[in-house]
Amino acid sequence: MSHPDRPLASAALFDTAIGTCALAWSAAGVLRFALPEADPAATLAYILRRHRTFDVREAEPTPEIAAVIEKIRAHLAGDLDDLHWIPLDTSPFNDFDRAVYAVARAIDPGHTLSYGDIAHRIGAPGGAQAVGQSLGRNPIPLIIPCHRVLAADHALHGFSAPGGLDTKQRLLEIERTPGFGEPTLF
Repeated sequence: MSHPDRPLASAALFDTAIGTCALAWSAAGVLRFALPEADPAATLAYILRRHRTFDVREAEPTPEIAAVIEKIRAHLAGDLDDLHWIPLDTSPFNDFDRAVYAVARAIDPGHTLSYGDIAHRIGAPGGAQAVGQSLGRNPIPLIIPCHRVLAADHALHGFSAPGGLDTKQRLLEIERTPGFGEPTLF
């Protein structure tokens, strides 16, 4: 249901090498990104679900959003892009999440940080758990690459996107992150 006092955001589904993804955007930039759900209908339902501050409706991508979609498609097919250039609408984020997401977004493909590393970089030493909770709320995975954040022991823990840890590992493999997807000698 649309509310006249709420700004409008748009959303679109698109196919990628890993399945059907979706993107929602406002005039300021990307608001939400969806990794593939069980089927395209579930992905569409997720991306259109009620947002705290925007009414979201399905629409044709603008030329700028079409360029974003093409780069995401290429990235997920192995033609890596840091995606740092994609404008985001961070207006719904609180200050802590905004700080966490800024550090996470600066992690290049093929690299990782720990939750504790991010906590230290934002001036919250000992805040690894809070960083993990923030990344669990991340509405823009891949573009804000929470999959590049690992536990202190470099293990895969807690990935709330569809597919959970399997999706996190697959994204790290696509990005040729050392230690993920490489054959072992033994």
